[in-house]
Amino acid sequence: MTDLPTACQPPFRQALHSGWQFTASPPDASGVSGTSAGTAHGTAPRPGPDGWYSATVPGTVQSDLLDQQRIPDPYYGLNEPLVQWVGEQDWLYRLTFTPDAALLVHEQIELEFGGLDTLCTVWLNGQLLLSSDNMFVAHTLDVKSRLQDGENTLLLLFRSVLPAGHALEAQYGRRAAWNGDKSRVYLRKAQYHYGWDWGPVLLTCGPWKPVTLSGYTLRLTDVYLPGEVAPDLKTAFLPVKVTLSGAVPANTDFGGAAPTARVQLQAELRGPDDQVLQTAELAVQEHTETLFEIQDPQLWYPSGQGGQPLYTVVVRLTCGDRLLSEVHTRTGLRRLRVVQEPVVGEPGLSFTFEVNNTPIFIGGANWIPEDLMLNRISPAQYRDRLTQARDGNLNMIRVWGGGIYEPDVFYDLCDELGLLVWQDFMFACGLYPAHPDFLASVCQEAEQVVRRLRNHASLALWAGNNEDYAVAESVGMSGPGIAAEAFEARVIYEELLPEVITRLDAGRQYWPGSPWGGVTSADPTIGDRHSWEVWHGPMARYQDYSEFQARFVSEFGMQSAPALSTIEASVPEAERFPESRTLVHHNKAAGPGGDSDGHRRLAVYLADNLRGPRDLAEYVYQTQFVQGEAMRYAYQDFRRRFGGPGHHAVSGALVWQLNDCWPVSSWAIIDSRGLVKPAYYTIKRELAPLSVGMRRQTADAEVQIWACSSALAAQSVRLDLFAYALEGRLLAHESREVRLLPGRSTPLNDWQPPLDGFGGAVVYYAALTLNGEVVARCADFPEPYKYHRFTDPDHPDAGLHAEYLNATTVRLRASRPTKGVWLDTGVRLDCDDNFIDLRPGEVRTVTFSGLNGRPIRVRALDTEPVTIRLHERVPEAQSVGGSA
Repeated sequence: MTDLPTACQPPFRQALHSGWQFTASPPDASGVSGTSAGTAHGTAPRPGPDGWYSATVPGTVQSDLLDQQRIPDPYYGLNEPLVQWVGEQDWLYRLTFTPDAALLVHEQIELEFGGLDTLCTVWLNGQLLLSSDNMFVAHTLDVKSRLQDGENTLLLLFRSVLPAGHALEAQYGRRAAWNGDKSRVYLRKAQYHYGWDWGPVLLTCGPWKPVTLSGYTLRLTDVYLPGEVAPDLKTAFLPVKVTLSGAVPANTDFGGAAPTARVQLQAELRGPDDQVLQTAELAVQEHTETLFEIQDPQLWYPSGQGGQPLYTVVVRLTCGDRLLSEVHTRTGLRRLRVVQEPVVGEPGLSFTFEVNNTPIFIGGANWIPEDLMLNRISPAQYRDRLTQARDGNLNMIRVWGGGIYEPDVFYDLCDELGLLVWQDFMFACGLYPAHPDFLASVCQEAEQVVRRLRNHASLALWAGNNEDYAVAESVGMSGPGIAAEAFEARVIYEELLPEVITRLDAGRQYWPGSPWGGVTSADPTIGDRHSWEVWHGPMARYQDYSEFQARFVSEFGMQSAPALSTIEASVPEAERFPESRTLVHHNKAAGPGGDSDGHRRLAVYLADNLRGPRDLAEYVYQTQFVQGEAMRYAYQDFRRRFGGPGHHAVSGALVWQLNDCWPVSSWAIIDSRGLVKPAYYTIKRELAPLSVGMRRQTADAEVQIWACSSALAAQSVRLDLFAYALEGRLLAHESREVRLLPGRSTPLNDWQPPLDGFGGAVVYYAALTLNGEVVARCADFPEPYKYHRFTDPDHPDAGLHAEYLNATTVRLRASRPTKGVWLDTGVRLDCDDNFIDLRPGEVRTVTFSGLNGRPIRVRALDTEPVTIRLHERVPEAQSVGGSA
């Protein structure tokens, strides 16, 4: 190796992930006083008196203390307050390491910190190396002259963010913010760590991303693929823009000891089948590029619209026959636009995602980080949760601005699964500052994340923030007639961030905030809107979601409890009853004054719709029932408004929220253990390729009927309509052939069933049949449900029947209209359907993966729960007289 030219030495990386220790640091450990963010500590700190503990890197202090049983689990019971001292303390990490000999031969040796959470000062061998105050920024530091041949010592001092934030608050002023300590807006730390209305306070700190030594003389540092698909979709252009770092040789031919050592740079295009399609040689210089032109490209589509073929570009840097550096970059080829055009007969403009010339109704969900201790989230957990989203017929994930920029695996999976990504920058619910140091840090953060994510086919839109315009409006700093400079953070959202996007990712849509677009952020006629009149604000009925539409509804939701088994795993047995102190603690929703009121709001929605629960299991079912019903109304009403060309009145709906970060009653449709709630299946049905909806009119017996299709071509289906009395008697049935237009909702003729003077409560059903298979169903039961009995105590034989067919399949049937049949295994098992409305005489089967005959708890509205087991025949559920 020593005989080769220096440029021909392959890069070498040495991970610094083992051997770390940490300790509590005394207040004066830095050797200086003061706690303002960005202070450069000139003196290496000394350890605290409590000794050193082993540290996991990447990791956080909290996760290590928990693993070593030095703190209680903050997610269990009422433990959250017991661990707050950790986030209020400074912490010191140290590592003694010896550089590998293969590292030291290189001209460039760099120490790379993938992410430091958050206020961190770094010393190498007693010399100050770095002061960092942004957990989202990676740092690459030249350490060649500072490394020693033998042992070296790294010290990382992490200071508490609370006193630092309060010092900045004292310097620049206290600012309005929703959720958490208001000083959070001054620090570039994941904002949800300060506590949110669905999560606890856990002010983590530590080296939360990899720490690496990197030696090189010449290497690849960036490959950018700004693909473009022609309007006719028949040709794609794929520029390959490459950046090299290091000693780029002026002459790539070396003589002397190695006459064949020629530095070369080559790009290779591979198709989705991994076959090489084209190659090109590039000039060996700092910035260089080539272009691949692809005829009849295989196009990438969101889930439900087509496939997700991914091309791979391989860029190789070689010296003779020696590989110096190689980068594999995947990308999908698609033509994506956000179309804003007039809506016929209505004010404002549409907000429609168009992929490969096809307008698409977006049905998706908001994403929060899966944990507060971020190092605990595995690639398998990301795959599991995002696969659940895809399998639930979602086609977009919004990465919310109060969390983190997710790791590469997240976006790789979205590419594979066909999940479009609405990506917020990390600002949420606050009035952020705009002083020069803060802007410089934000610019560095934005540049890094845009470069990292811009090759992903799934990335559909960048958004400047979450609800910051709404906060400004709430305090009179933004809105009609108010000077722009009153809301100083506009310079971030309307100048700094769009400049970064234009410079680094020009082909991508940028949107200044969410919500944003009209006269105010709540304008339903332009841009996106957060429709929180249901739950927040006036606590409107969820049956009235049709009154709170918008061109694109990027947030809305209804709370529910997590699964009963999740509660049992996180709440002491003595506290397992509705409204216990612990259950209230595990509901973080707050009212205008900041006091917890989620349990009260949830109780109102229960009382409005159902008779009171008798125990915790019924409470869980009822809260999840209400959430499922709310999502049925919302997705039906929103998707119904996605008509044909010129009629895209509502083009998308993103439920708040997909997932949870700890065991909690929240708006999530999947709880923190990965257990889906009934709302998951409601949404899955409403976002299926074909769905059918119905609404009874209060003035008469007429029923509105419509159907929605995401197909690319018109389809003829059979529509069956049924009307039943509560005891199961068929009152009317009509069958007709209907034609469903492609990619839109189709109004079907209203139905006025011949009820022959029947004066009792009626249950309506609708079904669509295509090629002999029922592909869509819906039901409309009389409401509020608490006013009706859906079982009859005098006829115990008339009711719900459930039984195993085999170890993975359950058969359901009912002799009466049965609402909300829920099959609960208590563990994470996927099934093809659940939370089912059964029509009398209908037989339905539900198939689970991995069920293996385990017991299943079956319950429905107004029925006593029963447990079924394999090889055991179970009688019909007994009717219940006192609860609904």
